[in-house]
Amino acid sequence: MTDSILYEPLYVQPGHLLRRAQQISASIFHDEIGNRVTPMQYAVLCVVLDNPHVDQVSMAGLAAVDTSTAASVATRLEEKGLLRREVDSADRRQRRLSLTQAGRDLLVEVNDGIARLHQRIFEKFSAQEEAQFMNLLEKLVHLNNHQSRAPLTAMPDGR
Repeated sequence: MTDSILYEPLYVQPGHLLRRAQQISASIFHDEIGNRVTPMQYAVLCVVLDNPHVDQVSMAGLAAVDTSTAASVATRLEEKGLLRREVDSADRRQRRLSLTQAGRDLLVEVNDGIARLHQRIFEKFSAQEEAQFMNLLEKLVHLNNHQSRAPLTAMPDGR
C-alpha cells in the first residue's frame, strides 16, 4: 500500500518559482558585477544615493531589510570605503549614511552591468511581456508588503 499525498507540483508553486527567479537574478548579478558588491550592498548604496544622509533605520525600511542586516551591510560598506556612517547629532544612538566618492564611482562603474543584468533577465521576453511581468511583480510585492519580515517603508516625510 502506498501513501497518497495530494500536493501542488513543486515547479508550479509560486514560492518555489520566486526563489528560483531570485537565484537566477543573483547569479546574473555576480556574472555582471563580480564580487565588488553583493546585491544587498548594491541596494543599500542605491537607497543612500537617493536619500543622502538617511538614518540607518530609515535606510533599512527603504531597502526592505531588517535593521540588524542593514547595520551589518552598512558596516561592511564603510569598511570597503564606499559609505560613510556618522553619528546623528540629534540622536547619538543613530547613524546617518552618505556615499563616499568611491561609492559614487562604484555605482557609475556598475551601471552598464546592471543594464546587462536587466537585458539578460528579459532577453526572451517581448517588450509587452516584460512590462506585464514587471507590473504584476510590483503588484505582488506591493499587495504583500505587510507579509514581509522587513516591509518596505516610506521616509518620515512621506517619500
